[in-house]
Amino acid sequence: MSNFNPDGPSENEWEERGDLAWNEFDWEQYLRQQDEVIIRYLAFYEQLKDHPDRIDEVAHFMGWDKEEWSSEGTTLGDDDDDDAEVDGTDAEDASDFSAEPYTLHKNPIFIAVKAIQLSLKRGWERIAHDPQKVPQALALSVQTSLHRSDENAMLAIQALDFGDYAMAISLFKRALRDLNVSLAFLDERAATFSRSLASFRTDALDRLFDLREVYLRVMNECREELERPAEGEDGEK
Repeated sequence: MSNFNPDGPSENEWEERGDLAWNEFDWEQYLRQQDEVIIRYLAFYEQLKDHPDRIDEVAHFMGWDKEEWSSEGTTLGDDDDDDAEVDGTDAEDASDFSAEPYTLHKNPIFIAVKAIQLSLKRGWERIAHDPQKVPQALALSVQTSLHRSDENAMLAIQALDFGDYAMAISLFKRALRDLNVSLAFLDERAATFSRSLASFRTDALDRLFDLREVYLRVMNECREELERPAEGEDGEK
């Protein structure tokens, strides 16, 4: 988190790009590209779902260094490519990328949370509409708790991006609470209702605990940042 400058992307970069004026088509292309990044993360995640350290392994395949896979708000363009040779089309692509603004969509935490939540929602939607597979009261309750967890996590990541670590912790706590609600709904007794529900529960538990792991990691780093002495405090008596 030491390299995270919350004012950098939101102010300085825009000031330097005063001539950058994107229309709706430009933004739509940009958002589609970020959607593809989430899908790419999810593809790696599915391939590595049986790996005990899948969160870190997926981060590695995404090109995020260990230091970047934290609450630093690192962008996908921050990979260490100083030693790589760039020429031709690669150089043009790098130039095009450098012209893009920073948005929350490039935050690794945002990408990971969105991807894992997407996999949960897709799996639930495949069975939740069928009363033979899922009691409809349970279908609504789980859908609501997943949505609330996702919403609070997004607000937490936004607070993180602005450097408000205390608020981020509070919002991640709410996201954790909603995850626990989902886990409570999907208990062993509920899974006996149908084979489809039992299968979803088995697959969903790992994903829910992975989200929990992400939230706890970021919360821990936020606390470390809050406990770090401000500049000049060490020398004060």
